[in-house]
Amino acid sequence: MNIKNFFEEFFQDGSFYAHQFFGAHPDMRDVNQHMLHGYVFRLYAPNATDVSIIGDFNGWKTNLHKAEKIHPLGIFECFVLEAMPGQRYKYAFTNAHGVSVQKADPYAQISEKRPGTASIIPHPTTFVWSDDTYLGKRTKHFDEPMSIYEVHLGSWKHDQSGNPLSYAEMEKQLLPYVKQHGFTHLELMPMTQYPFDGSWGYQATGFVSLDSRYGTIDEFKAFINACHREGIGVILDFVVVHFANDAFGLIEFDGTKMYEYWDPQKTYSQWGSPQFDLGKFVGRSLLFSGIHHFLDTFHLDGIRIDAVSNMVYWNGNDQHGENQGGISFLKVLNQFIKKHFPSVMTIAEDSTAFPGVTRPVEEGGLGFDYKWDMGWMNDTLKYYGLDDVNKYYDHHKLSFSMHYFYSERFLLPLSHDEVVHGKGTIINKMFGDYETQFSLLKNFYLYQFAHPGKKLNFMGNELASFDEWDEKKSLPWFFLDYPKHVEFKDYFRSLNELYRQEIALYQGDYDSQHFKWLMVDNAFDSVYTFQRKVRDSLLVFVFNMKKTPYNEYVVRGVEPGMYEEILNSQTRQQPDQDKGNKGILTSDDDRLRFCLEPYAALIFKKRNHS
Repeated sequence: MNIKNFFEEFFQDGSFYAHQFFGAHPDMRDVNQHMLHGYVFRLYAPNATDVSIIGDFNGWKTNLHKAEKIHPLGIFECFVLEAMPGQRYKYAFTNAHGVSVQKADPYAQISEKRPGTASIIPHPTTFVWSDDTYLGKRTKHFDEPMSIYEVHLGSWKHDQSGNPLSYAEMEKQLLPYVKQHGFTHLELMPMTQYPFDGSWGYQATGFVSLDSRYGTIDEFKAFINACHREGIGVILDFVVVHFANDAFGLIEFDGTKMYEYWDPQKTYSQWGSPQFDLGKFVGRSLLFSGIHHFLDTFHLDGIRIDAVSNMVYWNGNDQHGENQGGISFLKVLNQFIKKHFPSVMTIAEDSTAFPGVTRPVEEGGLGFDYKWDMGWMNDTLKYYGLDDVNKYYDHHKLSFSMHYFYSERFLLPLSHDEVVHGKGTIINKMFGDYETQFSLLKNFYLYQFAHPGKKLNFMGNELASFDEWDEKKSLPWFFLDYPKHVEFKDYFRSLNELYRQEIALYQGDYDSQHFKWLMVDNAFDSVYTFQRKVRDSLLVFVFNMKKTPYNEYVVRGVEPGMYEEILNSQTRQQPDQDKGNKGILTSDDDRLRFCLEPYAALIFKKRNHS
């Protein structure tokens, strides 16, 4: 590393390589005319004085390893001969108010498991990757199927003692489950170090540090390597808006608002946590370097940036004006990833209508590859919660997403946010009694997979769980003791399988010429039909949103030819009854006639031969 160039970069706009300079790193120094191995510790704290390194190597005494100020703007360094991998440490210093404090290392790569708060000197890696072939073929899946399984590792499944599974156990249990059920990617909720379980990782204290709850750095590498061996991509949820307010962390780090906004109106987020001032080089460097470290060290396939709304607008509200520091941060970040990790996808969780989120930076956009379609999620769930009468009055709530869909590269999310805090689960949101809810749930999920855009589902959605997610518990696997839930899980798997088989379901997602409404204004029947066509692959979708059955329903505008029903949500639910459309249906006068059961969702495929 060229130190002069690094300092210039760090103190100007922030550096993507600060993690290679700050923190604890193995080093050799001349000690009494002998070159000896130890660790060098470096810290940026411009208003700190009397800086020491304390830890297991010196009995946590502040007078044994004093740091030297090596840069006039506040960079301190100390070489510790006695330091060894696996030992805990902190920085002790007097802050701007004359108060003695002890702080965890902002650039630690691994940290003590809660309730401990110390940083840990990382062990040298011994892991050998074997995913070169996978990485060489990796893409951003624009024209490939992408069905994401969002997971909170601490609560997917517990062992017999009631403890969360380790990375090694996840490799044996979670990975086969994901592959068996047809998902293409895992999205892991935040894995940077965080102290409070109930924050789910969204209020972190370490942004370079891997969470220590489930194992070591090399064990996490092994887990990702195994995912790649099975063709499963791994996306990491990363928080850059705010951080935890624990005293040992970043808050008022040197006695001043080093990482926060100075303006008291902007210091804290709506979650009560301090916000990063993304216009300051110190916070930019930490976050840039943390993301760079995770992508490089762990071979991640994607980064999902949380709460982008708070980065483009003050407090996520467009009435408060644009946050230029946040906008600049996102553009620089996405340009760096595009240049240095060209096959890694970046995903924005953004609830605003800020324009150009997935437009390239050079064309005036933010440069993301995908954006969560929060509007689709909200409108669709509200519609499926309506009774049959009120669906008439809100008919276009379901189709509204296609009015704006091609303005961004959208991803359709049904995430953890939809199954907590009294919102109920996905099946809870469906209208009707027990039987009707299951019928509508199958209809709903077929609609998600039929609608253009990549898919995301939170763990447990595939179980049709009636229990809200609780991070303290395992998923309610006991639901699989009941046939209805087993049948739905199988149905969900069949949707993933069909999604990967039919090119019309995933190619041309973001090209309007491949989508066409066939029936969108029939509010009286509450029936929707549309088609998706890619080259010679044509699928016709039908959704009956009411309990009214039709022995012969007619849809016009269908391309002439022979059609076969390849999926019917109601026949899978009651296979012993003579429902569905058997054999070949013909559209020879631009009309397709078929049987349509209550709350049924159908897919017809055009046959290309006689």
